[in-house]
Amino acid sequence: MDTGGLDSGGFFEEGALVSVLTTQPLDRTLDYKAPEGGCFSGAFVEVPLGPRKVLGVVWGPGRGDFDRSKVRSVLRVLDVAPMREEMRAFLGRTADYTLTPMPAMLRLATRAPGLGDPPSMRKIYRLGVGEPDRMTDARARVLEVLRDYGGLAFTLKELAEMAGVTASVVKGLVKQGAVREEDSPRDLPYPHLDPDLPGKALTEDQSRAADSLRAGLRSGRYGTTLLKGVTGAGKTEVYLEAVAEALRMGRQALVLLPEIALTAEFLTRVEARFGARPAEWHSGATMTERRRVWRMVGQGEAQLVVGARSALFLPFRDLGLIIVDEEHDTSYKQEDGVLYNARDMAVLRAAICGARVVLASATPSLESWANADAGKYERLELTSRFGAAVLPQMQAIDMRAETMQPSSWISPSLRRAVIDRLGKGEQSLLFLNRRGYAPVTLCRACGQQIGCDHCDARMVEHRFLKRLMCHQCGETKPIPDTCPHCGAEGRLAPVGPGIERLAEEAAASFPEARLAVLSSDMFGTARALKQRIEAIAAGEADIVIGTQLVAKGHNFPLLTLVGVIDADLGLQGSDLRAAERTFQLMRQVAGRAGRAEKPGQALLQTFQPDHPVIRAILAGDEERFWRAEAAERQAAGVPPYGRMAGIILSGPEAGPVFDLGTAMARNDAPLRQIGAQVFGPAPAPIARVRGRHRVRLLVKAPKGAPLQEAIARWIAPLRLKGDLRLTVDIDPQSFM
Repeated sequence: MDTGGLDSGGFFEEGALVSVLTTQPLDRTLDYKAPEGGCFSGAFVEVPLGPRKVLGVVWGPGRGDFDRSKVRSVLRVLDVAPMREEMRAFLGRTADYTLTPMPAMLRLATRAPGLGDPPSMRKIYRLGVGEPDRMTDARARVLEVLRDYGGLAFTLKELAEMAGVTASVVKGLVKQGAVREEDSPRDLPYPHLDPDLPGKALTEDQSRAADSLRAGLRSGRYGTTLLKGVTGAGKTEVYLEAVAEALRMGRQALVLLPEIALTAEFLTRVEARFGARPAEWHSGATMTERRRVWRMVGQGEAQLVVGARSALFLPFRDLGLIIVDEEHDTSYKQEDGVLYNARDMAVLRAAICGARVVLASATPSLESWANADAGKYERLELTSRFGAAVLPQMQAIDMRAETMQPSSWISPSLRRAVIDRLGKGEQSLLFLNRRGYAPVTLCRACGQQIGCDHCDARMVEHRFLKRLMCHQCGETKPIPDTCPHCGAEGRLAPVGPGIERLAEEAAASFPEARLAVLSSDMFGTARALKQRIEAIAAGEADIVIGTQLVAKGHNFPLLTLVGVIDADLGLQGSDLRAAERTFQLMRQVAGRAGRAEKPGQALLQTFQPDHPVIRAILAGDEERFWRAEAAERQAAGVPPYGRMAGIILSGPEAGPVFDLGTAMARNDAPLRQIGAQVFGPAPAPIARVRGRHRVRLLVKAPKGAPLQEAIARWIAPLRLKGDLRLTVDIDPQSFM
C-alpha cells in the first residue's frame, strides 16, 4: 500500500487535498479536503466513510486521482498531539517488515478509548475509607474490583461493568463512604520523577556498567547494549541509573516487562528510586488510565512508562531510552493480529528516533548473543549476585535410579529435600512447564521418548487424529503398543502431569504444608495474580507449585529450594529453539533460589543427565553452550544465521486448506529466485483450533535475502475463496 507523502510537519490550508490513513481494513489512504482552519500532517482526524465516522491520521498530500467534486471534507481535527514523523516512519517500516497492512498498524498505535473527547472534568471513583452498613454480593464485587486494581480510578460505567452491577449499587456505596466520588480532569500529567534521589549503592562491576549506559545516552546517538548478568546480579538497579540519566536529559524512557505480574514489584522499586510512580500500560490498567497514558505520553507529561509489548506503539514525544527486561522471553512475540517481536521492533524504533536500547537478561536469546558477538551490540556483564546472595547449587536427580510410585512425579530424593526445607521454615518451589497441547510419549523401561524416523524431533500425540505426528516434517504413525527402542510392552506413557495434578500429589505428600499454585490461567485478573505473588514473597506459603510464570524475575526471599519436575520437557522438541529455551528456562527458574542471605539449591529431575543441555545447565558454562548452539544453527543456516517465515493457512474444511498449501508450494518461483526453500504443506501441530483446520508452510532463506519482498510477490496472485485465511509470520518464534 502507498505510504508515501510523509510531509515533514507540513500544514494544509482549508480545502487542500490530504491523504488520510484510517483504521479501517482498506488497502490505501483516502483523499479528503482539509477542514476549516486547516490541519497539519500527522493530525488525528475524524472523517466520513460511507455512513460512519472513523478515526484517521493525515498522512500527507492527497493523491488527486479521484473526482475532486466528490471528495468529502475532514469532519474535525482531534485535540491530541499530532503523530510525529518518526512514529509514522516506524509504523511504515514495521508494516513492511511484518507484511502487515497499514490500517492494522494504525489500530495498534491508537489503542486508547475516547481519543476524540474534549478536555473536561468527569466523575471518577476510588476505594473509600468507610464500610457499608449492609454487605451484599453486588457491593462486595464493587469493593473487590477497587481493591484488585490497587487504588486506580474508574469511571462509573467502567466500574459497574467490571463488577457486573448497576450504577445505582456504586452510587449507594458512595453515600456510605465505602467508595469515593471525585471530580477530576480527564487526563492529568503524571507526578514528576526525580532522577537525583539517591539510588542503591552499586558494586564495582554495577558502577562500571551504569557509567557505560550513561555515556551512551549522553552521546545522543542510537545504540543497543546487551546487559547480561546472573539472576540476582542487580541488572534492574543498573538500568534504572540509565533511566535516571535519560530523565536528567529531559528525554522519555520506556521499560518493557514480559509479564504483567512483574509490574507490582518493579513499580515499587521505581517509586523508591524516583519518588513517584511512573505511567503503566498493560492489560491490567483500566481504560481510563490507558487513555490518560496515551495522551500524556504524546504531550511529554509522562517521563517513564512501564508496560507490556504494545507500549512500544505509544506516541512518545522524545523517546531516549528503551529497556527490554528479560529480553529472551517468548511473550515479547505477538502471536495474533499483528505478528511482531517487541524486542526487534524496540531496536527499530530506537534507530529511527536516536534512542538507546538496553536488552537485559541472565540468559540472552541466541539472536542477541550473536549480535553482541558480531559487534553490532555492546555487551556489558555483571558476574556476581548482589549483596549476600550467592548462586544456587545445581544438581541433577537421575530418574532412572529413582524408585517411583505409579502416577507419581515427585521423586524420593526431591521429596526428602522439600521435607528438609519445611523443617527449616524455608520455601520450596516445584516447577513444571506444561509446554504444548499433547504430551510426550515416553518409555518407562528405558527412558526414551518416541522420535521421528526422519527428523531429530519427538513424535507428539494428536488426540484429534489418534496418531503420533512429527512437527518438523509432518510424518505420522499410529501410537505403538511396544517401545520402538527396547521392545518393552505396556510401558509407554504420556509424560507430564498438569500443574493441578502435581498440586494434588504435593498435598498428599506434604499434608502439613501450605501450598500455593501459580499459573497465569488460574487468576481472574492480573491484579489478583500480583497480589498472590506478593503474599508468597511475604511467606504465606511453604511450597509454591508453578509454571514458567515463576521463572520471570520474581523475588521470593524465603525460597531456598527449586525442584524441576521434568527438566527433559522441551529438549527434543521440533522447535529449532528447543535447546535454547530449555537452557534459559532451567537457568531462570533455578535463579529463584537463594536470592537473600540463605544459600539455595536447584534439583533437576531428568532421565537424561548426560544430555549436552542438562550438562551445560549444571556446569553453568553458558558461553560454551551458546557457542555450540550457534555453531549448530550456522551449519543448518537457520536463525540467527539464516531467515525464516511461517505461512499459516486455515479454513473450516481440511481439503481446501491443503489444496491451497499444495498450490503455493508448487508455485514458489519468487522464493526460488532469492535462494529460498519451501517446506510443507504439513498439518499444524495443533491441527484444529476453534473448528478451523490449520496447515503450515515454512520458508527458509539465506541471511541477506530480501525475504519480505519475495513473499509479497509470492502471495500477491492468491485469491482466497470462501472462509480461507492466510497469515504470514516473519521470524516465527513458535511453530504451533
